[in-house]
Amino acid sequence: MGGFSIWHWLIVLLIVVMVFGTKKLRNMGGDLGGAVKGFKDGMKEGNQPAADEAAASTPPAQVTAATAAPVDDKNTIDVQARQKP
Repeated sequence: MGGFSIWHWLIVLLIVVMVFGTKKLRNMGGDLGGAVKGFKDGMKEGNQPAADEAAASTPPAQVTAATAAPVDDKNTIDVQARQKP
């Protein structure tokens, strides 16, 4: 009744790959990696002095059709961000 052997883990891995597929697992891994990177960047920004926070609080530039990247995904909605006057 102890821990699992390597064969148990290989069978579980095989079942997960069969259920989700390799493409979906690759996308989930990329999303998880991006989330970890964003968390680390956020932790670094939290340690900056107050002078850097004032510079970081400037409003973002507006997104226009000329600067937006072309989108090939048919499920993506193209929007334009604007600031309130």
